[in-house]
Amino acid sequence: KAIKGTLMNYTPFYNSHLESGGKIVDFGNWALPVNYGSQIKEHEAVRTTAGMFDVSHMVITDIHGVDAKNYLRYLITNDVSKLEKHGFGKALYTGMLNQEGFVIDDLIVYYMPFGYRIVSNASTEIKDLNWMRQVAANYKVELFVRRELAMLAVQGPEAIAKVSAAFPNLAETLVTLKPFVAVDDNGCFYARTGYTGENGLEIMIPKEQAANYWITLLDHGVVPCGLGARDTLRLEAGMNLYGNEMDESTSPVECGMDWVVDLTDESRDFMGKLPYIMAKNSTDSKKQVGIILEGKGILRSGYRVQKDGKDIGVVTSGTFSPSLKISLGMARINSEVSGDISIVIRDKIEPAKIVKMPFVRNGKQVYTI
Repeated sequence: KAIKGTLMNYTPFYNSHLESGGKIVDFGNWALPVNYGSQIKEHEAVRTTAGMFDVSHMVITDIHGVDAKNYLRYLITNDVSKLEKHGFGKALYTGMLNQEGFVIDDLIVYYMPFGYRIVSNASTEIKDLNWMRQVAANYKVELFVRRELAMLAVQGPEAIAKVSAAFPNLAETLVTLKPFVAVDDNGCFYARTGYTGENGLEIMIPKEQAANYWITLLDHGVVPCGLGARDTLRLEAGMNLYGNEMDESTSPVECGMDWVVDLTDESRDFMGKLPYIMAKNSTDSKKQVGIILEGKGILRSGYRVQKDGKDIGVVTSGTFSPSLKISLGMARINSEVSGDISIVIRDKIEPAKIVKMPFVRNGKQVYTI
């Protein structure tokens, strides 16, 4: 199958998108909906009721083997050891660095009865898996990519209530499910995680069940949402996007990921540890900040950031916020800078302010200056 002559990957929900009126675009060689008519209405649905996103393009990788724990303790920045005290299903957010201490990807790791489950980004699939296999060569582990699973994010203040209504046998379990914890129900995996700043679930199901699952949620009032709303929601929530906020030229120090680097166990070595510590202690490092545009225009990736007429950084992501009705974004700037700044928009200098993120949580403004 092809869109505009390009060979595409199709998720198990592809026909569901077409039947729901989705406008399909090429998203990193995946055929995904950008919207179903109104990106703004989809955004608002997630902030007020519940919306669902097809995230089946993301990569689910299961880690088996006697060395699984030690392998992940070395592969990633956060320490999977702390998952054990919480039991199976507990998750953590983490980074995966290269030897230079730069970000290969960000991902979520779940503690499972068989070992661990990793969910990583689609755009980095090939390099991620190559890197994970390269490091795995020194450990007794096996990696299994689970492309037979579909993945759906249901997000919003009514997300858990609507999923519970759609699948009553799960209601009691889902209502008590804590953030960053997952539960398995007959091969369906429900995780209390998300990328919107709202309550919700990320659900993994056998791909054969995808179409019926979609219809059932539709029948219970869950609104289909596309890539456009997913981006404005994650930006309002102050959440990074790989390729924008971080890449293989970016240290966790520079992209607000310090909090997922666990240095508690000084004896634990992990890939990129020494370069990371050097960057953390450097006076030349950049920092990630939230920005509110006070002048005219809309913040976009690549716009120059200035202070007193001098370039001090660059906007990494920007948008017009449907929730706050202002232009906001994230930028990587010199670490010593604070206060008022300026953004260069089409050769015009527009005023802006640095703010503390997130911008929106649970549908409400929360950023501070």
